[in-house]
Amino acid sequence: MAATREAVLEALKGVTDPVSGSDIVGAGVVRALNVGGDGAVRFVMEIAPSQAKAYEAVKDEAEKALAGVEGVGTVSIVLTGHTEKAPPPDLKPQRQAEPQGPQPVPGVTHIIAVASGKGGVGKSTVSANLACALAQQGRRVGLLDADVYGPSQPRMLGVSGRPASPDGKTILPMRNHGVTMMSIGLMTNEDQAVVWRGPMLMGALQQMMNQVQWGALDVLIVDLPPGTGDVQMTLTQKFQIDGAVVVSTPQDVALLDARKGIDMFQQLKVPILGMIENMSTHICSQCGHEEHVFGHGGVAAEAAKLGVPLLAEVPLHLDIRLAADGGAPLVVTQPDSPQAAAFHDVAKALVAKGVA
Repeated sequence: MAATREAVLEALKGVTDPVSGSDIVGAGVVRALNVGGDGAVRFVMEIAPSQAKAYEAVKDEAEKALAGVEGVGTVSIVLTGHTEKAPPPDLKPQRQAEPQGPQPVPGVTHIIAVASGKGGVGKSTVSANLACALAQQGRRVGLLDADVYGPSQPRMLGVSGRPASPDGKTILPMRNHGVTMMSIGLMTNEDQAVVWRGPMLMGALQQMMNQVQWGALDVLIVDLPPGTGDVQMTLTQKFQIDGAVVVSTPQDVALLDARKGIDMFQQLKVPILGMIENMSTHICSQCGHEEHVFGHGGVAAEAAKLGVPLLAEVPLHLDIRLAADGGAPLVVTQPDSPQAAAFHDVAKALVAKGVA
């Protein structure tokens, strides 16, 4: 049985950071941790170049600690860092001259918003798998976790640690599974609530869009919070969005809220690229019986009514959930599985539309 991410982190917590005196996980030294299904463990220890000699011993100690974890196979640790370890960037809103109308993000060719009318429909799971599927299509992909109150992309993409900021303003994003990623969840503790009003939310979103060094991207996926609030309005009014993908489960309650989200995008003149029916059907792993737990076809009917494409029907499957919780989306762990095919179909459709 392969090692779990939790077991690996627990072992690394036994390794002392020579600078802070705490463990290397708590000190934020361990970054981009990836635990593969074959037991391969890979991560970066980000330090100042002047500390490289001191951390060679820490690296050896970490390798020894992981060797004792059941299920761990190969261990790959890379020492890297910036000139100096800077404090996290200031995400408070700043007064400055505002450009008129939606603006492009430097280096980013296309921006796609992934939205839902209500929470709990699997929007973030879809976003993570879609980003990785596009990367597997050969696209240069970024993923911005804009779900400020419930950031889940660091866990789903297997990313940990604080993003570096050389000057306190520019933010260096994290990267894993071929996706460049940024999330407010990387700036806070995992169990810490973000208690912000609208102006703070809007300022943080604009700075994560403009001050993150995204580099050259073919497409930036923005995982929006559920509903029709400040984040959605700021994104669409301040930045040039190619379109939105709306995720919903088939039942009427979810579709009621999805319609409101679609109406918001239409009012804001953002094209609807299509809809995705998540948790569409469940096939029993024991007997093969197919059951529509949340109903079936509701999203397809809604898409037909609105004249937009139904991009995919994603099944309710245990492997999708396990992969997301394990830090590697299903299209990474099981790229040829029937469940992953739905996400690959969406990626191909967006590339064909010329928006990714």
